[in-house]
Amino acid sequence: MKILYIMFDQLRFDYLGCAGHPTLKTPNIDRIAAMGVRFTNAYTQSPVCGAARMSAYTGRYVSSHGAQWNGHPLRVGEPTLGDHLREIDVGCWLIGKTHMHADAEGMARLGLAPDSIIGARQAECGFDVWCRDDGLWAQGPDGFYDHKRSPYNEFLKSKGYGGDNPWADFANAGSEGDNVASGWFMRNARKPANIAEQDSETPWLTNQAIEFMQQATGNWCAHISYIKPHWPYIVPAPYNDMYGIADIKPVVRSDNERTNPHPIYDAFMQGRVGKTFSRHDVRDTVVPAYMGLIKQCDDQIGRLLAYLEDTGALEDTMIILTSDHGDYLGDHWMGEKDLFHAPSVKVPLIIYDPGKNANSTRGTICDALVEAIDVTATIIDASGGVVPEHIVEGRTLLHYIKGHLPNKPRSFAISEYDYSNHPVCTVLGTAPRDARLFMVATIEWKLIHAEGGFPPMLFDLANDPDELCDLGRDPAYVTKRIELYKHLHSWGLRMSQRITISDAEIVDQREHSSGTGVILGVYSEDDITAYEVANYVGKIPPHR
Repeated sequence: MKILYIMFDQLRFDYLGCAGHPTLKTPNIDRIAAMGVRFTNAYTQSPVCGAARMSAYTGRYVSSHGAQWNGHPLRVGEPTLGDHLREIDVGCWLIGKTHMHADAEGMARLGLAPDSIIGARQAECGFDVWCRDDGLWAQGPDGFYDHKRSPYNEFLKSKGYGGDNPWADFANAGSEGDNVASGWFMRNARKPANIAEQDSETPWLTNQAIEFMQQATGNWCAHISYIKPHWPYIVPAPYNDMYGIADIKPVVRSDNERTNPHPIYDAFMQGRVGKTFSRHDVRDTVVPAYMGLIKQCDDQIGRLLAYLEDTGALEDTMIILTSDHGDYLGDHWMGEKDLFHAPSVKVPLIIYDPGKNANSTRGTICDALVEAIDVTATIIDASGGVVPEHIVEGRTLLHYIKGHLPNKPRSFAISEYDYSNHPVCTVLGTAPRDARLFMVATIEWKLIHAEGGFPPMLFDLANDPDELCDLGRDPAYVTKRIELYKHLHSWGLRMSQRITISDAEIVDQREHSSGTGVILGVYSEDDITAYEVANYVGKIPPHR
């Protein structure tokens, strides 16, 4: 099996043609949906890049792997998708972004050299790297945000783009005469990026993916991880002016949300990002550019599909298309991501399986609750492996793909957010260990628990699908909150840290331990079998 595991960065679940967007056309992504199954209730494990991706790459919840924020290292030795696939002779390759931060101290403690094969895999989230570029080459007065090498910047320099950081000056900036109009300033979002379209980030990464496939042999999974439509919100021509104000979906928010809001929600709304995206002029400028970025992404998916068709590989290549999290874009008086409203925490998820067993579900929609970590389990299963359930907390989705229900469908979905690194933590005066949020969602309800003594939030998704009315402090919904807290409690009691030995191995050891010579609670040798006592009966051996 060959698998393209495609992840976009900050792509909302509802900003696709096949998801019902009224003006944004995404025919190539829609085509994959028509060939496969589109999941409408897929939740990311955290609405922030680093934590979400570490869950996706390990198949484990955020509180299980511990990398809870951007830049928090994934501890050395944490099993990853690449580890599971290599056990069954399937290659696992990275093309693009991971946002992974290596556990350098842990590697040094164990004597793992970063330039060794094992060390390199530990430093790259378990992947073998075809091309890694996290795509955030911001440079401020204190230096670069990301200190790694940028293959994309090297590509731009080879094409003649000048300066030390052409990512910032060309790919993510427009121009005002001879001056840079940086994409960091959202007023410039409608300007065309100062770069030839074919040299911009999304086509460049598509080129890398095609080059990988041209030389790849055997069974493999290629994680094609696009940098866009993540900010900076700026895109080259012709995509910068494909959409206008009339193409923007109406904003989803209510003045009631700002009346006696939950204190954590209020702190996010009152932050710089929330205040900025609450302005109509900001949405009118940014959202069309965001849509243009998505349209460019869709066109590049068209290039990948064309390559697969031309080479005949479409018939034996599974395609999984998703995102790490969404983008508020002004909904709920918010920008960015961070909290658990649908625009932030739900993600697109489309799976095309070329096998005949999937014929009955082609072009269908699945409304079951699923999680991003389920993709990890699905890839292992589709590759012919057995999902190690004592390690991977996700569940394979192949049951749905083949047209039948799994033995254990999810009754609720979980997402987590550690905001201890966020300025909101300082505003609220919350201790870092208490700056944690937990979401538990069913089809009809969503509860957010907040550590640190804060009240919960509660939304009636059946009667308030836009999540405009927080019932978390309403005494009429005590019973419902208790019911959802029971789900959160059962999840909290999961076995998540005993990952070095499976249940099956424990059962086997228990059933075959009688031959090890340890005999407890036995009064006489006549009370157990001769096999068990063979070494403890008979004459005393000779001695000097």
